[in-house]
Amino acid sequence: MANIFTLECEEKRPLTIEKIVAVFSSRDRAITEPVLEARDALSEAGRFSELLKAHSQSWAELWYRCDIDIKDGDQTQMILRLHIFHILQTASINTIGLDVGVPARGWHGEAYRGHVFWDELFVFPFLNFQLPELARSLLMYRYHRLPAARRAAKTAGYKGAMFPWQSGSNGREESQVVHLNPQSGNWDPDNTYLQRHVGVAIAYNIYQYYEATRDIEFLMAYGAEMMFEIARFWSSIAVFNDKRGRFEIHGVVGPDEFHTEYPDYEKSGLNNNAYTNVMAVWVLRTALDFVDLLSDTRKRELFAELKIDDDEIERWQHISRKMYVPFMENGIISQFEGYDNLKELDFEHYKKKYGDIQRLDRILKAEGDSPNRYKVSKQADVLMLFYLLSADEIEALFRRMGYHFDRNTIPETVKYYIDRSSHGSTLSRLVFSWVFSRTDREESYQVFKESLKSDFEDIQGGTTAEGIHLGAMAGTVDMIQRCYTGLEIRGGVLWLNPRLPKEIKGFNMRIRYRGHWIWLHFTQHRVEVSFESGRSPQIKIGFIDKVYELGEGDCKEFLL
Repeated sequence: MANIFTLECEEKRPLTIEKIVAVFSSRDRAITEPVLEARDALSEAGRFSELLKAHSQSWAELWYRCDIDIKDGDQTQMILRLHIFHILQTASINTIGLDVGVPARGWHGEAYRGHVFWDELFVFPFLNFQLPELARSLLMYRYHRLPAARRAAKTAGYKGAMFPWQSGSNGREESQVVHLNPQSGNWDPDNTYLQRHVGVAIAYNIYQYYEATRDIEFLMAYGAEMMFEIARFWSSIAVFNDKRGRFEIHGVVGPDEFHTEYPDYEKSGLNNNAYTNVMAVWVLRTALDFVDLLSDTRKRELFAELKIDDDEIERWQHISRKMYVPFMENGIISQFEGYDNLKELDFEHYKKKYGDIQRLDRILKAEGDSPNRYKVSKQADVLMLFYLLSADEIEALFRRMGYHFDRNTIPETVKYYIDRSSHGSTLSRLVFSWVFSRTDREESYQVFKESLKSDFEDIQGGTTAEGIHLGAMAGTVDMIQRCYTGLEIRGGVLWLNPRLPKEIKGFNMRIRYRGHWIWLHFTQHRVEVSFESGRSPQIKIGFIDKVYELGEGDCKEFLL
């Protein structure tokens, strides 16, 4: 529709034209006829100046909630705010109640065609502590696609819910079966849909949301059902190896993505990806914990609906204690079974030849070779365990499985896999920065700064034009929010154990924790915690190794 104006204009005298548009569809809430609703909205909208004022007020409220005011003397503040802005543009408060998820590239380009991957794993931690009502709504995207995940599991011969690697409108698998290699111009087979660990990410998001909010109503109505169905999938895909006396998971692809099959082997998928196996145990154990959280009535209803009996619960227990985890001869966790038999790659040779070797998979395939033959990774795989779980949690899981885990091997494990990574994903440096944070803060911050600029400087050489990387953006915000502050929830206590890089002089932020608004101020020498308001008279704050109780209006200072 066009508008034609005939106007008399005078030199150096401003002329203002306002055009206000209202958009409605039959899918909007509380409407009758879209045209009538649009007319009503326009009649009430007022002038542009009024709309601008309301718009500015809404953003002011969002920044009050979500801003991280950081002081480090460079671009970090500006880029962090850019990232927060993109998060709030992609998953805004206007999203609440709508049937939408978190697209990996936001709404900013054609890359990934708007599909929802596991990248939401890196987005939810920020939302859980800033806009939990939005996080809840986004979790419902997965719940509404539970029937499709059940159908996918059944078709593949499994039980429970098998969520797709790439999810679209109705929750079916949208992953491509071939992938264009711009290095060679060839279309190569694409088996990344075998990344079954997307179910782990969904389960982890459910758990983290519940921990941050204690939203028992969500857990009862939706969360537990999803958790149980994901647990049933891992229970059904696990097979018992009589010789080892342990359960195994075959035919999957890990987060690395460069390895999708064994060299010179026609069948796709890998056996016993360590991240997948360990996190499957985490899902089963968490599902068992959720059973205890349910009321007797809801437990009876869900078990009847899902046909879960005592034998199945016992199988979850058995698998969670007898899962196989591969190790290499040097004692380091093996990325997958057989990883230590692969060849070492001469990284320097390829750097000299190609310069940018982030996508070594494409380079190797263009040369008639394959990354499946080498110890080379696109991004963190084993190290995702140290990103999602604390050393205490990992040690407890390994102890549950009957393995001895020496946390002193973590730095060695980190170095081993970093030396073999090409950083072909924007998520790669983010994860490495996180796992470095407790052992080498200087290195952690340098890698963090590289991750921070992923889209700001388009470090992958052209991919940002196809859409921003929302997971990497949100992950950098979470590095400040949770990682460098040591913020975690344990035993009903909000713990802080800050280890700020020396470049960060200080910062302020607000979080919403289980219905309470808490203001936090960090410097190199002290931490200030203020209980601004809440739904209960007291909260428990843990600082390093001691628990304190704060009442509404209280402010506590801790010296480092």
